[in-house]
Amino acid sequence: MITPSNITLNKKKNTLTVSFEGVNYPLSSEFLRVYSPSAEVQGHKPEDAVLQLNKEDVLIQNIRPMGNYAVVLHFDDGHDTGIYSWSHLHYLALNQAQLWTDYLKKVSQRLASK
Repeated sequence: MITPSNITLNKKKNTLTVSFEGVNYPLSSEFLRVYSPSAEVQGHKPEDAVLQLNKEDVLIQNIRPMGNYAVVLHFDDGHDTGIYSWSHLHYLALNQAQLWTDYLKKVSQRLASK
C-alpha cells in the first residue's frame, strides 16, 4: 500500500494537495466531492452511481484521519461519508485528468438530455 507523505488543505479550503513519493498532486474540492468513494455517490454497483452536479463551490471543512489508512473529508454541503483510502487518493491523483474529462462528459450528456 502506498502512503502519502503529506496532505495539505489550502487556506481557501478548495484544494487538497496530496504528496506521494515526492510528487505533489493538487486535487480540487469539487473533484474530490464528485469522486467521493461513498456508497451515496458511487452506489453499491456501477449502475447505481449518482452523478454529482453543482459542486463547483463546495469546500472541504475538515479532514479526519481514519486509522493509518485513510481520511474522511467533511464538505460544506454536508457530505462526509466518503472514506478516502490512501489507494483511492493515489488513484485519483494519478488519473485526475482522465477522470475529470469523463466527469465533464457525463455532465454535458446529462444537460443535453434535458
